[in-house]
Amino acid sequence: MPEIPDHPQRYALVNELHARPFPALPVPCMAAYVAIKEPEDAHNRDRGADKAHLLALLDRHGSAHPQPGATHFSGPLGRAELKWESHTEFVTYSAFTPGLSSRPFDPMEADVFPADWMARAPGKRLVSVLVRVEPMPARPEEVQARLDEWFVAESVAVSLVVDGAAIVAGDFRIDPAGHMRFAVFVTAGIGARRVGRIVQRLCEIETYRAMSMLGLTRSRELSARLNALDPRLSALVTGLDAADRPAEAALDELLAISAELEALAVRFSFRFGATGAYEAIVNQRIAVLREERVGGRQTFGEFMMRRYDPAMRTVKSADRRLGTMAERAARAAELLRTRVDVERSAQNQKLLESMDRRADLQLRLQHTVEGLSVVAISYYAVSLAAYAAYPLAKLAHLSKEMLTALLVLPVICGVWLMIRRIRRGMH
Repeated sequence: MPEIPDHPQRYALVNELHARPFPALPVPCMAAYVAIKEPEDAHNRDRGADKAHLLALLDRHGSAHPQPGATHFSGPLGRAELKWESHTEFVTYSAFTPGLSSRPFDPMEADVFPADWMARAPGKRLVSVLVRVEPMPARPEEVQARLDEWFVAESVAVSLVVDGAAIVAGDFRIDPAGHMRFAVFVTAGIGARRVGRIVQRLCEIETYRAMSMLGLTRSRELSARLNALDPRLSALVTGLDAADRPAEAALDELLAISAELEALAVRFSFRFGATGAYEAIVNQRIAVLREERVGGRQTFGEFMMRRYDPAMRTVKSADRRLGTMAERAARAAELLRTRVDVERSAQNQKLLESMDRRADLQLRLQHTVEGLSVVAISYYAVSLAAYAAYPLAKLAHLSKEMLTALLVLPVICGVWLMIRRIRRGMH
């Protein structure tokens, strides 16, 4: 019995589940991470330029190239292990180097991505992160001392994550070298892949946080435009019942406002939708860390609740406001159209009444003309009948005048009956 054929996408879809495995990281090690994004419209992004930029970096170290059409790649980059991923709106480069420098978060650790190569990137640097992974110190005081030395105390977030596997910390600030710092202190006996998952999630939290915050700047731009449109719309809605303003003029202005609101919705819908998706990823990545408080410090979840969630609420508020104004404009347009229809119905009623009056006048005129027509036709009919009956009048010894007088009434009645019958036949 022949086997059932496979769907052409079956293996591709299964392989997608395993396309981006977590790195296996030794302890200690250093991770340098960069996310590059450009342009604003993801649909115009040149993915060929992204691939060429990756190949330029690989060629510097004589490393193998990815497969054609690949959206991810892992391979050696000198002493480091490179991981490259192409996403919808951005590309990421991660370089994992074993061992640590004597100077914590030394900017030289980011030189795995050369400055001249970064300058030729087909986009702008959105995220740059240095992650320092080292063994857990024997004494908790040493952890606190290092955190106080490396991070800003006012904003640092510290958590014991993944059921006590590691302590992670970061202050979400950009240092003078242009990098954001995260520290990971790993307890003894933790596997390399678990360490890789922790580091990867920290990088993803920062990347998707930055991507979602792009919606905040767009929401401020949208709010400024809505602040200009809102008074116009409110004034128009308030004046819907004004008798001194033509409904057609108000409808034209409302259509202009509605068109601009629809244009704003088209312009901002992608960014706001992406912001919602990125926010969900940030919250999910923090949730899987399974945080526990360390030394009374705020956790990553608490930091995001205080510093990040208000920005997301601002984006959602602007999106809802745009939708609400569009609905208000649609309702006002319905009311205006109803008013225009009522006014046009009244105009049509007056027009019909005027037409009725004109028809009545025409009917009266027609009746008058019919009466005159009876007289005119009767005049000629009497003359013809008199000529026809004159020989008979001689036999009856009647004068022509008497014959004409006798014919007048019968002829008029006959003509009137004939015209009436013709009129009835026409109607």
